[in-house]
Amino acid sequence: MNTIGSSTPGENTVVDPSVAAALPKGSRVVSVNRHGTSFWNYTGRIEIERADGQLESFFIKVISNIRGHNMVQGEYESMKAIHTVCPEFTPKPIAWGTYTDTPGTHFFLAEYRDMSGDMPQPEEMGSCLALLHQKGTCPNRKFGFHIPTYTGHLPQTNNWEDSWEVFFAKNMRQALDCEIQAKGFASEFESLVPVLFDVVIPRLLRPLETDGRSVKPCLVHGDLWYGNSGMDSRTKSPVIFDACSFYAHNEYEFGQWRPACNRFGPEYLKAYHARCKISEPVEDYDGRLDLYKLRFNTQVSALFPENQGLREQMLGDMRDLARRYG
Repeated sequence: MNTIGSSTPGENTVVDPSVAAALPKGSRVVSVNRHGTSFWNYTGRIEIERADGQLESFFIKVISNIRGHNMVQGEYESMKAIHTVCPEFTPKPIAWGTYTDTPGTHFFLAEYRDMSGDMPQPEEMGSCLALLHQKGTCPNRKFGFHIPTYTGHLPQTNNWEDSWEVFFAKNMRQALDCEIQAKGFASEFESLVPVLFDVVIPRLLRPLETDGRSVKPCLVHGDLWYGNSGMDSRTKSPVIFDACSFYAHNEYEFGQWRPACNRFGPEYLKAYHARCKISEPVEDYDGRLDLYKLRFNTQVSALFPENQGLREQMLGDMRDLARRYG
């Protein structure tokens, strides 16, 4: 059964009963079409006619296999957490679940927001992200999340920790294990990995939590590259989506803004830090962001096993950090 859409726009009006149950009561499906792109799943737009005659659209993401079940749950919980704090900053999540007709298929359903292809404006993006980090505080004051979330199809365990250094080291170790599983063990790891975990991470993260300093666990998007953001066509305000959230050091968000492919330039960081100050010690700021960049580049290398250039990019990050701080 084609529940994402058909080759003829507007031709398909079939949705699985589990999806239909999550749509407004009394509504009629008008069309189901493929919408957007994704490396790991199918995405589509469902247009309905409500009982009162008004038209409304929803976004759907569909993933198969047992990992897909956990992926859509993680995305739903991530988007719900962000939407609760900043409702205009992300589409409202509606439901997640498993198809009735094909039990190995899982879905995530959300409000549809029409977005332009333009980048969000720095001032608005910086303001919205700062508000998310300031208001999105963890109820138990720990780092982590109540369930695993997924970067692409790879898990983040997110077990609760009192220390940001401890949480990040575990998170980094898991990403590295996934990368080695995908591409094999590189001989350089013999020297670089012990330096990373025994020297570099303590050197850059421990000062955040010593000498009277502390890190406030903040809700982060978790994978905020420019492809997971847009600008609402109607309101012209920034929108973020496809989150894999947890409670982290707020600056962790910007590791994803460091790679060469990034389109969030220094003007975005400047707008953000006009509202949220750089953490002390300020002199370690660039090093911390490069460490966070390594975490993202490691995960990306794991996601694309055939791309050896991503392994070399990750090793370059590790060499640089070892040279500067090891």
